[in-house]
Amino acid sequence: MKAAFIQKFGEPEVLTYGELPDPVAGPGQVVVDVVAASINGADPKVAAGEYKQVTFPVILGRDFSGRVGAVGAGVSDLAVGDEVFGVLETGRDGTYCEKLAVGAAVVAKKPAGLSHVDAAALALTGLTAICAVEESLKLQAGETILIQGGAGGVASFAIQLAKHIGARVISTTSTANLDFVRSLGADQVIDYKTTDFARVVKGCDAVFETVGGEVATRSFDVLKPGGRAAFIASGAQAPKPARSDVTALRPAVPRTRKYMERIAALVQSGAVRRPHVTTYSLADARKALQVSADRHFRGKLVLNVR
Repeated sequence: MKAAFIQKFGEPEVLTYGELPDPVAGPGQVVVDVVAASINGADPKVAAGEYKQVTFPVILGRDFSGRVGAVGAGVSDLAVGDEVFGVLETGRDGTYCEKLAVGAAVVAKKPAGLSHVDAAALALTGLTAICAVEESLKLQAGETILIQGGAGGVASFAIQLAKHIGARVISTTSTANLDFVRSLGADQVIDYKTTDFARVVKGCDAVFETVGGEVATRSFDVLKPGGRAAFIASGAQAPKPARSDVTALRPAVPRTRKYMERIAALVQSGAVRRPHVTTYSLADARKALQVSADRHFRGKLVLNVR
């Protein structure tokens, strides 16, 4: 099969496009013939060695959409030919390829009205947003939430989810993406290039932080007493707040089928729309990975695999 993989750690240029052996479905697994694979912010970090993989080659990528090509022993709820999407099990990478073996329990059937590109784009972003907004922050109707970096894949899903819940949403973004973030439903959009969010936002019930760095630590400033903040761009642990009257959370992002089905339901109901997507061929995965590493893009980057 064709795949994009690394044989040493480094910058995106270490990504190689070439041939690797086809996978085989083990017990409880299916082989998926991948049609589209999403690129996520973690992928350049994997390539750089931040996750400490030790067995090369390493195929990058965590979420995908495609068709079941083979079924392993013990799998009865999926069949060859089913159109599916999902996120690989925790700790695994390996979707920048034509075929992958994955546990059937983490795979869901793709809605008929959703393209493979869109399904791949929604899988890990939707999973992360749901786990952060609904499960970690437990956002409620009538609350106010600040979502940092609103034009990104996870944040753009989170804005729509928060509005669906009934919250008031404030978001930050660059000048070029102000209208895009407004179109997602944000009630107030702040241009971070011209305005210090901490000076104009106060009294939030919650913050969802997707940017990292100084933005993360300063996000505590906008919370009211008793507020809570969830962080996904600051490493394995949430930053420690300088104040004792707020809570810092690092969402767990478990991989199970129920989350993919929740994403499908939100899209089918119209609560969340298909994301803005820029596509690349699998052969151009290195170029796409560099765009991801540079972090100045809107929505999602997706590889068209076949």
